Amino acid sequence: MALSTDEVARLAALARVDLSPEELAKLAPQLDVILDAVARVSEIAGDDIKPSSHAFEITNVFRPDEVRPSISQEAALSGAPAEEDGKFRVPRILEED
Repeated sequence: MALSTDEVARLAALARVDLSPEELAKLAPQLDVILDAVARVSEIAGDDIKPSSHAFEITNVFRPDEVRPSISQEAALSGAPAEEDGKFRVPRILEED
């Protein structure tokens, strides 16, 4: 099924893309190639093939999130060159407008 330049123009308008007539004429056959490739994949993928995003099964390798003791706020700030209200104090690099 060949796309017409009018159909490509409608798609471009829906995507809020402004295309010249030359670009429409160039894109129509390119989009045809893409649609044909997708149609071929759809023909091959039967009901016995389950959809997947990867060639092999991927499992989550993260550990469970557990609360554990960590460094205290005082210890974290002990090596800071400057501290204010329990936070690191850094020089201002942006001017306020």
